Amino acid sequence: MDDQPERHDVELYLLRHAHAGDPGAWEGDDAARPLSEKGRRQSERLGAFMAERGFSADALITSPKLRALQTAELFGARLSLPVVEDRRLAGPLDLDGLAAVMDAAGGGRVVLVGHDPDFSELAATLCGAAYLQLKKGALCRLDVALPLQPAGGILRWLLPPDLLAG
Repeated sequence: MDDQPERHDVELYLLRHAHAGDPGAWEGDDAARPLSEKGRRQSERLGAFMAERGFSADALITSPKLRALQTAELFGARLSLPVVEDRRLAGPLDLDGLAAVMDAAGGGRVVLVGHDPDFSELAATLCGAAYLQLKKGALCRLDVALPLQPAGGILRWLLPPDLLAG
């Protein structure tokens, strides 16, 4: 009998929240910092771009911080995807926390919306890179096997927001 845990392949999409202005200029609670107009446009363009390509997902899960929630809502509206909040995505987030969020999502194609440095560090860890930067509004696809392990995934693509700038 094999003692290895069963592996399940998942398409993991990490979407870093879109532009939300200068955090140093924001005077309120950081969790309430909204998207800027630039960030709203980034989120809508990305959602439209993915919809034009027939993208669908089994789950769209976001941090409850306003800038991430707004990114998820604008992105998800273009794809007719309902948005689910998960406080664990507000950070800090490590591989164990990511695994718990993905387990709750049930697998398949999962889009997570969150923050840096967590998302850039997790993407790098999962694909075995020393460094990988997800800019604000960037979306990456990682094919990962569960249970999650460092270097246990493959970076399929990274879509920076500047590519879709109009």
